[in-house]
Amino acid sequence: MFSLRINGKTYSVDVEADTPLLWVIRDTIGLTGTKFGCGMALCGACTVHVNGEAVRSCVQPISRVAGKEITTIEGLSPDAQHPLQVAWREGDVPECGYCQPGQIMAAAALLAKNANPSDADITREITNLCRCGTYPRIRQAIHRAAELAAKR
Repeated sequence: MFSLRINGKTYSVDVEADTPLLWVIRDTIGLTGTKFGCGMALCGACTVHVNGEAVRSCVQPISRVAGKEITTIEGLSPDAQHPLQVAWREGDVPECGYCQPGQIMAAAALLAKNANPSDADITREITNLCRCGTYPRIRQAIHRAAELAAKR
């Protein structure tokens, strides 16, 4: 039995110690905003925050994250008004949208440690893949979110 704190709520889950966090979030807890992409920590569709740091949940065994603060896309903002979510809508960023929760979570971790990232910072830190190729809109939305956050 493992105790998890996800989006500010505590859950007790009875799973094997090596069960990936992604499957606990999706299948055990029922939060389906975090997506499965590759299962090898390459694409970033499964990105969540663990103690404020962006991690690929598909390769994080539950035993490694038990007792830590986990945030999924559902927990980023109770009303979808986080500056990144606003900027994503304003910039019409998604096409298919599948990778977008992971993109937003990676961007949120970046903005938490760098309130005004350069293009080089974004390129270095946001390594999530987008099959639709919306990278220019993602970059613009991250810059816009930084502006919105500065006004808060």
